Formats: sequence, C-alpha cells, structure tokens
Amino acid sequence: MEATELAEAAADRDPGAGLAAVAALRALLEELEAMHVSNARSQGWSWERIADALGVRRQTVHRKHARRTKG
Repeated sequence: MEATELAEAAADRDPGAGLAAVAALRALLEELEAMHVSNARSQGWSWERIADALGVRRQTVHRKHARRTKG
C-alpha cells in the first residue's frame, strides 16, 4: 500500500482499517528514520545534529540507532 493510501485508510471510520493503517505507517516511519539516520552518519553528521533534526535528545537517537550504524 502506498503512503497516500495508508493516510486515507488511517482516516477510515472503521477502527480495524484505521488501526492497521496506523501500524503500517509506524513501520514505514521507522524504516525512513533508520535510512536517513544512517545516511546522515555516513555523511559525518553528529548524533547531536541528527537529534536536533528529529526533535529528540542525542541520547535517544544514539540509543535507538547506534547498533545499526558505524559509530
């Protein structure tokens, strides 16, 4: 399902369809975040800079992504 279809399904009045869409969007968001954090690290971004861009604390982003990236 494409992101626009997921967004439409998330607005569905059927709780089953809406919750399934929310779960799928959450998984997509996690994949996108991991990809962009990895890209930022490979381009020399600090954990602090990444955290600022994501609106979280440095420790939070480091704890979540350090295992998946180099450094």
